[in-house]
Amino acid sequence: MIEAGREAQMVAGALAASSRNLADCPVRGVLDQVGDKWSTLLVMILAGGPHRFGALRRAVPDISQRMLTQTLRDLQRDGLIARQVFPTRPPSVEYRLTELGHSLVGPLAGLIQWANANHPTIRLARRAYDSAVAGQAAAAAG
Repeated sequence: MIEAGREAQMVAGALAASSRNLADCPVRGVLDQVGDKWSTLLVMILAGGPHRFGALRRAVPDISQRMLTQTLRDLQRDGLIARQVFPTRPPSVEYRLTELGHSLVGPLAGLIQWANANHPTIRLARRAYDSAVAGQAAAAAG
């Protein structure tokens, strides 16, 4: 427990130091991209192996084609995925994780496990908070 506290203090210190110059903050620079819901989901899907665009679209039916295209471009730009075009008619495109992308799977898997384990507790906390806020608003109005 003490070790976790020290680790948290080190992370908080690093964040505070890096937040002085937000443009150069490595944590924000990375988390802004991989922290969005589509990037995380696509990285975890591609962890299972290469996928073509249509297969990714079917795997994530609620993502628009435009958002899927943009997210894939962003992940490619960050070096997390590679795009391969095959000389077929029409051309087919396949996406796969790079070595860097594979190195992200473990941390994301840990976060996903934590979210799954704690989701019921978080939902209860949200309900309690929302009820308390509603009660305060009613008291203030009444």
